[in-house]
Amino acid sequence: MDVSAQFLAFALHGASWVLWLLVALSVASVAVMIERLWYFNMHRPEIGKVLEAIRDLLKSDAARSLSGASTSEALAAAVEGAKARERARWERNLAFLATLGSNAPFIGLFGTVLGIIKAFHDLAQNQVGGPSVVMSGISDALVSTAVGLMVAIPAVVAFNYFNRRVRANMTQVDWMAHLASAQLRAEGAATNAADTRRDP
Repeated sequence: MDVSAQFLAFALHGASWVLWLLVALSVASVAVMIERLWYFNMHRPEIGKVLEAIRDLLKSDAARSLSGASTSEALAAAVEGAKARERARWERNLAFLATLGSNAPFIGLFGTVLGIIKAFHDLAQNQVGGPSVVMSGISDALVSTAVGLMVAIPAVVAFNYFNRRVRANMTQVDWMAHLASAQLRAEGAATNAADTRRDP
């Protein structure tokens, strides 16, 4: 089987499907941007939520597996778990924007290569038409690269913007987690003192 002939037959179908793929990825990218913008505006770091997450983790099965550990170790593990849970919520779908931003230009370039192959094949089939035949095909092929850049640039900008907001929110979550752990330690100390007073 002649592989180059098979690829040529594939390339001669043109690059229109690449453009439709880029359009679909662009729509998905805009949807992710809108969803993340809504999420960041509606869900801000709150110490009550962080405290509740730490308490939930302390009561969970994972915390029970640390029964041999000290209370401070269990609390430290719960704090780290709560922070990781918050980070996962903030960073959801951002990997899609990063991947799209770095790969959309290559998808567009692939479409351009397919279009140029088709343009030169058309020139070989119709040499009487001269350069105008190939120039028209090449100009159509370059549209794929332009569309790829149009998809990639907003995705990269949005990823950088949301990544900066994640870092800012995680800074707040860090100090909220410290405050929450201090509050839980104080509650634990008060409970222990009350139990000690009850015991004869």
